Amino acid sequence: MGEQVSDGGRKTAKKAAPATEAAPAEKATAKKAAPAKKAAPATKEAAKKAAPAKKAAAKKSAAGAKAPAAKKAVAKKPAAKKAPAKSSAPLKKAPAPKKQVVAPKKATASVPAAPAKTVAAHPQGESRTALVRRARRINRELAEVYPYAHPELDFENPFQLLVATVLSAQTTDLRVNQTTPALFAKYPTPEDLAAANPEEVEEILRPTGFFRAKTKSVIGLSKALVEQFGGEVPDRLEDLVKLPGVGRKTAFVVLGNAFGRPGITVDTHFQRLVRRWKWTDETDPDKIEAAVGALFPKSEWTDLSHHVIWHGRRICHARKPACGACPIAHLCPSYGEGETDPEKAKKLLKYEKAGQPGQRLKPPQAYLDAGGKPAPPLGAG
Repeated sequence: MGEQVSDGGRKTAKKAAPATEAAPAEKATAKKAAPAKKAAPATKEAAKKAAPAKKAAAKKSAAGAKAPAAKKAVAKKPAAKKAPAKSSAPLKKAPAPKKQVVAPKKATASVPAAPAKTVAAHPQGESRTALVRRARRINRELAEVYPYAHPELDFENPFQLLVATVLSAQTTDLRVNQTTPALFAKYPTPEDLAAANPEEVEEILRPTGFFRAKTKSVIGLSKALVEQFGGEVPDRLEDLVKLPGVGRKTAFVVLGNAFGRPGITVDTHFQRLVRRWKWTDETDPDKIEAAVGALFPKSEWTDLSHHVIWHGRRICHARKPACGACPIAHLCPSYGEGETDPEKAKKLLKYEKAGQPGQRLKPPQAYLDAGGKPAPPLGAG
């Protein structure tokens, strides 16, 4: 029984042997399958090789994704360039300061240069050339209106003109002309007035106002003429301004009208009008003189002073100018400060006759008579 079993086992073993022999087939199959497993490394290698491709594709896709951003960045760059454009916008408005660039450098001439703001505010940015042309045209037209313009103080020699001009401060020329005949009749020369009794002189000068101060000035300048200039009125500005009571305004009146030497007389009328006409914005008389003098030839200074002063006394008044009756209204940047209605403006025209200071005339134009001719000068009968 045991042998059989063993035999059977052997037989079984023998029969199983083919099964074991089949193992090589399985191994072969496994070997065949093994290459499939080995193909996995190949797949890994392919994956490795594909990885760079994927990375490249990812980079390309990333680059493609960033490309719009880059375009946006590029698109923003012009915006950065526009920023200077915005900053350059004020540069287009920069010409505005030209008002100050043109104005300051204008008041230069043979006379002392006025400060930079001499012509700092011209009407509507008026240029230097335009200002000069307008100023000279005003003077020409005033010369046609007042061809007889002259100093409105009565005098026969430089000494009388000097004394009369000193007395004209804070009063009218008419009042001075009513006072000086008695003064010069009693004291005809500098020597006579230098030796005069102050109380007697004060009594004569009382109607002119500030008579004590004026008495001191006329007696003092008479003594200076006798002691320093041999009783003669000097014909130089630097000498005249050294005399008591004599400033540049008085000196130029004497130089221009007694000696024929050009000068600008900056009195209250002159100051008012040249500022209204925008010839200058200065308020100091000496600076006004320099600024206005730079606009005209020196030869015209004396007559210019007469034209301006005459116009200020008759039409362009301080409180209420007669704009509606002004012959140079078309050239005046301040037109409208006074009465513009022609009929009402005519009533404001002022003309003084001897013995009637401040009389207002009814005729259409105070500077023309009924026949359309120039009226007689101020102070005439």
